[in-house]
Amino acid sequence: MSSHAGFIIAAYGVSFIALAGLIGWVFIDQRLQNRALRELESRGVRRRSEGKGAQP
Repeated sequence: MSSHAGFIIAAYGVSFIALAGLIGWVFIDQRLQNRALRELESRGVRRRSEGKGAQP
């Protein structure tokens, strides 16, 4: 292997961990937002765009 193999492997490892963390964060946040939306809808709060036609 070349003398830079350690640096290259470390760079790929850090990039993989960062991307996996971001993807995980997106999925967790999606679940939290869906839960909050269901809670609001159960309290009677409705979406502004629900039931409206095309906006001018």
